[in-house]
Amino acid sequence: MLVPLTSVHDAGVAIRTMRKRAGIRIDDFALIAGVSKQFMTDLENGKPTVQMGKVLELLKRMAIGVSLDLSDDAVDLYKAELGKATRRRALKKAPDGQGAAGGSKKTSTKETLPTSGPGLADEEAPRQGR
Repeated sequence: MLVPLTSVHDAGVAIRTMRKRAGIRIDDFALIAGVSKQFMTDLENGKPTVQMGKVLELLKRMAIGVSLDLSDDAVDLYKAELGKATRRRALKKAPDGQGAAGGSKKTSTKETLPTSGPGLADEEAPRQGR
């Protein structure tokens, strides 16, 4: 089911719902997700200043898709701007050292987070019921 995402509060409620559905305590979920318990608390409570990059990464790792509903006439402009931004980023990250950033790239080896209970016991088995 598609649920409209209009605020950090909406994202926080969705994440809390999935976490509780999986039967995971907030501190265990934060540990698995690689974020602080405070970040998770802030997000689940809808704090408007949480870092968007962290929220999007967390949603991605939970296999929750996020998309934007652009008007048809804006899609072509969006694609053009995305192409420009992608080329600029690629130039900054050029591996031969010619880019502005020197070619260093941070990589992530994080796995998808569990969002349902049954498979959880086999993988992480976080503490429950405290």
